[in-house]
Amino acid sequence: MICRIWHGWTTTENSSRYEEIVRGEVIPEIEDQRIPGFLSIDLVRRPVPEGDEFATIMWFTDIESVQAFMGEDYEVAHVPERARNVLSHFDARSAHYEVLDRRQQPRSA
Repeated sequence: MICRIWHGWTTTENSSRYEEIVRGEVIPEIEDQRIPGFLSIDLVRRPVPEGDEFATIMWFTDIESVQAFMGEDYEVAHVPERARNVLSHFDARSAHYEVLDRRQQPRSA
């Protein structure tokens, strides 16, 4: 399993707009591609002194699945123009990790 991690930063004023774009447009567009081996995507946010930091964490079965999503140069960040317009800065490349152990925990009642 491969975990793809990317970070982007917004000002406080642009934070809600960026979240709307990603949740309402970018993620659904990725899901609509029905990429073989694409398992899930997480969007997280935390406050930082200059505004908010966002991260996307994507889960794939293998590196070939990541390449099916991004092509041969699969580390390039996937940041559509409308998202770039509200980011103050972002990682130009995504990091990829081989998942060695991932343990789902049962939900407690």
